[in-house]
Amino acid sequence: MKIALVGNQNSGKTTLFNTLTGMHAKIGNWPGVTIEKKSGKIKGTNHEITDLPGIYSLSPYSIEEDISRKYVFDEKPDVIINILDSTQLERSLYLTTQLLELDTPVVVALNMADLLEKKGIEIDAQELSKKIGAPAIIISALKGDGIDQLMEEVEKKAVSKKIALYDTLIEKAIDEIRKELPKKEIHKRFVAVKLLEDDPRFLEYQNKKIKVIRDNLRKEYEFDLEEVIATERYDSISKIKSGSIRGKRQKESFSDRLDKVFLNKWLAFPIFVVIMFFVYFLSVGLVGTYTVDLIGEWMEALGSVTGDWLTSLGVSAWIVSLVVDGMIAGVGAVLGFVPQLIILFICISILETTGYMSRISLFLDKIFRRIGLSGKSLIPFIVGTGCSVPGIMGSRIIENPDEREMTTILTPFIPCSAKLPIISLFSGYFFGKNSGIISFSLYFLSIVIIILTALLLKKFIYKRTSSTYISELPEYKLPSVKYVAKDVFDKVIAFIKRAGTIILLCSMIIWFLLSFNFKMEYGVDVEDSILAKIGDKMSIVFEPMLGTRSWGSTVSAIQGLVAKEQVVSSMSIIAGFGEEGEASDIFSSTSSFGFFSPISAYAFMIFNLFSAPCFGAIGAMRRELGSRKKMLIAVVCQTVYAWLIGTLFYQIASHIKGINIANTIIISLLILILILVIKSTKKNIGCENCPYCESCSRK
Repeated sequence: MKIALVGNQNSGKTTLFNTLTGMHAKIGNWPGVTIEKKSGKIKGTNHEITDLPGIYSLSPYSIEEDISRKYVFDEKPDVIINILDSTQLERSLYLTTQLLELDTPVVVALNMADLLEKKGIEIDAQELSKKIGAPAIIISALKGDGIDQLMEEVEKKAVSKKIALYDTLIEKAIDEIRKELPKKEIHKRFVAVKLLEDDPRFLEYQNKKIKVIRDNLRKEYEFDLEEVIATERYDSISKIKSGSIRGKRQKESFSDRLDKVFLNKWLAFPIFVVIMFFVYFLSVGLVGTYTVDLIGEWMEALGSVTGDWLTSLGVSAWIVSLVVDGMIAGVGAVLGFVPQLIILFICISILETTGYMSRISLFLDKIFRRIGLSGKSLIPFIVGTGCSVPGIMGSRIIENPDEREMTTILTPFIPCSAKLPIISLFSGYFFGKNSGIISFSLYFLSIVIIILTALLLKKFIYKRTSSTYISELPEYKLPSVKYVAKDVFDKVIAFIKRAGTIILLCSMIIWFLLSFNFKMEYGVDVEDSILAKIGDKMSIVFEPMLGTRSWGSTVSAIQGLVAKEQVVSSMSIIAGFGEEGEASDIFSSTSSFGFFSPISAYAFMIFNLFSAPCFGAIGAMRRELGSRKKMLIAVVCQTVYAWLIGTLFYQIASHIKGINIANTIIISLLILILILVIKSTKKNIGCENCPYCESCSRK
């Protein structure tokens, strides 16, 4: 049996999908988590269930709605499970009434039963079933309640009874149009309604008689038929809801009280800044101080023991060097940052699952709309803190094509997990106790650069980026320890796999290029190696940004195009073939990187933060931009842009005597925060409806 799982965003679809299949699809208490459809087998059966993107209707105005409608029409599922947020029944039933117009059997799952009692709501499932003509089962996807009863109804595949949703004139017109449709056509009632709404996606069915039926019906109403049908649908929903629900919702829920603080026009943005500062202070500053050097010592000990063991076996010196100075040193340099990544992933996952992210995306919508984006763009940015690839893919939830392309180009500017080792290495050594502040400043700098870049893109390239962001605010929920742990585990394992594959391969290549010269002689001086000769020719490019020509920094930065983690790995190998694995040794005076100062270190971090992302992210950009040419232009511009910002920072900072970089950054950020807060709350003088009216020029 083929089953489609359909419902609103944030209704618990993916939670139910995981419960039924035993899989571990991504879950978050914010819209846009399910971007593509996911399929799996229901445990103990041969039934295939597909989790479709969250939608509010079957009118394909967005990519998610288009994916869901095409699946229902083209894949022809045997049953549709329509999952509803039972605490928001009236809103959820709009999609339900559209699904009931299809020829496919529908089973309604009233989810979040555990929250009904808290809200003082009681739903009569039997009465609701009678009114909608389809079985309705109360469940809790999170706790597993009612799942067996739900599956019993699914197995029956009972055909949903067609209910009259509209007045007599519209129902009569629907019946007349159905008779004009081809006999082989399925979902005739749904198609008939869409033809009345003049939906361009169904014009292939239109003929003269259907056009006459629609034109005659239009004469009976003063408003557009689509508006009339929507109004009639909502009237029917009110009747369905009446008698099916008892009890009244609390006047002010706990979520409402929290929103008075988190969405306060003066406090929302400063709170967001404090939260993100705490995330980076906890993961990079506090944890990084105790873990990086410790793991570095472990890897150094592992390399020493492995080297001694291989030597005792009579293994050739070059093989020992490859294993110890290449493989262990390269991979170990990256693995040292895993504890920091775990803390970062935990913090971000908690913010997602509690429902806070949907709040901040709604709040920032006012700022983002002025630069050609919307609050929806924040979702790819947040996802991108874990990895740029799913973040870039997340841009497809944005309907406006120009806005979607802008988001795709800007998402790699967000510090992802692969960039965290670079930030941690440099900030931990050069800024000590202020490493958390410096790391946070780079995160906030990325927001500033995104805003400035978006303004440039809107001004010169994407001049028609204007969209409306409508989002529900889900109830605040305590994060599920199980799903947070699974989410963090998956991300950490993905990071370790990269270290064991891409980073390992690149480390071996770096070792080879460092160990041989162009005559293929082994054991040459590092300065005479193939890598040094190649890097020296290219190092002139980075001289204005670093204050000196450094072939080691040059090749490490270029390695970042393969994988950003490789920057740290390459530096570790170059600094001494892994014999000195700690940050203090990498930046020692005898190292290839001994020239770094706090200013040049910050400039180097800027370049690696904003330059072209790794190959995986570049491939994702190619898919989302739909053009290799656009992708290449974006990659070149990102890299040049990063070089300009890094060089500008170094040249200005290095010529200011007595500069305190930490104080300068913090003061600059505080000024910027103040400007953004004032601009986001500023009203137009003389406009009574500002800032919400459509005519407002500053909206």
